[in-house]
Amino acid sequence: MKLLKLVPDNTNIRFLRWRLPFYIVSTLLIIASWGLVVTKGLNLGVDFIGGQMIRVTYTQSPAAPVAELRESVGKLGYGEPIIQQFGKPNEVSIRMKLPEGSDENTALADEMAKKITATVKAAHSDARIDGVDSVSGKVSEELGKQGGLALLAAMAAISIYIWVRFEWQFGVGALYALVHDVSLTMGMFALTQMEFDLNIVAALLTLIGYSLNDTIVIYDRIRENLKKFRRMPMPELLDLSVNETLSRTMVTSLSVLITLFALLLLGPDVIFGFTAAITLGIFVGTYSSVYMAAPILIWLKVKPDSFVPTETALERQERLAREGGASKA
Repeated sequence: MKLLKLVPDNTNIRFLRWRLPFYIVSTLLIIASWGLVVTKGLNLGVDFIGGQMIRVTYTQSPAAPVAELRESVGKLGYGEPIIQQFGKPNEVSIRMKLPEGSDENTALADEMAKKITATVKAAHSDARIDGVDSVSGKVSEELGKQGGLALLAAMAAISIYIWVRFEWQFGVGALYALVHDVSLTMGMFALTQMEFDLNIVAALLTLIGYSLNDTIVIYDRIRENLKKFRRMPMPELLDLSVNETLSRTMVTSLSVLITLFALLLLGPDVIFGFTAAITLGIFVGTYSSVYMAAPILIWLKVKPDSFVPTETALERQERLAREGGASKA
């Protein structure tokens, strides 16, 4: 029985032929992503901005009465509520700032939650309260700092690891690929305004790990081929290395994407953002390993003989002496 092969053994795709256009497009996408983050901002969850979020589902209605809900909750005197669709049209989240003094007296936050839920249920009998999350301002500020530091620390540690295992050029290439992947994922959240909470930070850390794994596999093959083909032009050597690992890359990515698509279509709404982040990350992570991490080695002046140990004058004299003695014998 013949084994199914997604990528034939004799595959020879010239990926590096289009390295410059792809690099330009990717750089523009990175700039556009951060532009969206700065101009539109991220829809930060309660984890990062503090406050209280109440999730409500209207079981008998096709869509939630957002305007009516905003008016009735606003009359309670706790300030203007932020009401957004949460998943389906009949599911919303009500976000409120915590009342003054709630950091010292948690009963104030509980009292506010009870009044809001009672008001929502009194106005609509089909309103179902799916959850109430409350985070103080101090805790949310700490979570935001720790989440950002976790991402930066992961990317720095990965770059140092690759630098030690390979050479500094490979560390720079891996770091650029990771910046590309994280930037495009954050750009998606700024564009769609999906909620950005601690689950998304976990997704970004997962994405960093996946992208690194794929990049290291390609880099390892590049290093092997640098030792074997010292006269091969660098673009051809990189194409050869990517083609030789293409089967592994395709099988791994497709296996993960099958599961992720199932979660996107059938999974619960509470992990939709997490799943969407990783799904996009698989695409951009696979792309960056081929078109970001590999081509940058050319611009960093890596050559087939770059890592061949240089021969000192003394070693050259000893080698010539040995060769001369061998020829006389």
